[in-house]
Amino acid sequence: MAGRRRIALVLFALVAGCGGSASTHPSTRPSTPVEAPPLAPVHHRPPRPPGTLPQTHAFPSSTTAGFHTEMAALWRGVVTGHVRDAMPAFFPEAAYAQVKAIASPRKDWTDRLVHGYALDLAAAHALVRPGAQLVRVDVPSHYGHWVPPGACYNGVGYFEVPNARVVYRQAGELRSFGIASMISWRGVWYVVHLGAVGQSGVVDEPEAGAGASAPSSTC
Repeated sequence: MAGRRRIALVLFALVAGCGGSASTHPSTRPSTPVEAPPLAPVHHRPPRPPGTLPQTHAFPSSTTAGFHTEMAALWRGVVTGHVRDAMPAFFPEAAYAQVKAIASPRKDWTDRLVHGYALDLAAAHALVRPGAQLVRVDVPSHYGHWVPPGACYNGVGYFEVPNARVVYRQAGELRSFGIASMISWRGVWYVVHLGAVGQSGVVDEPEAGAGASAPSSTC
């Protein structure tokens, strides 16, 4: 009997050794998932309109994607005859309020400049036939000049370039007309007078072909 007990104890020890101890084997019970803390919401501040920022002395380029987008908007306004379509190409109201040292610059922007822009677009719309396509806008950058504070009732200076040319193709023929004056804000050209400086409802020098720009000293 004693021998049988010893054999049974040895077998028990062998079986227990094969099974391992509870401390050396992972538990078969499912683990409780750990929840990640909720992410804090990210608030993206919308970019400030460029007209609300201060002026710089950066000279504008007429080869950037932004400039081409502006001129595409100008052309849309010519094609539709609607000033709202062409406003992305126009000098910003907030920038004009910084530039002009006059009593009511925002009123002047709306009542004089934008009103004149609308009349000039209507005149260009009457000139350009349906189906005409914009080819390019030629900007004579070598005529660009700095208009300093104190000139032309300005409190802030800017670059001005006269007589850019809107070149388009109509019925297979290359034609063009002028942009009387463009001025800069923070290194970007904007239209300020389309048809003429001091006159509204006209098209600036429409011509067959690409035309040629001429220097002038405007504000």
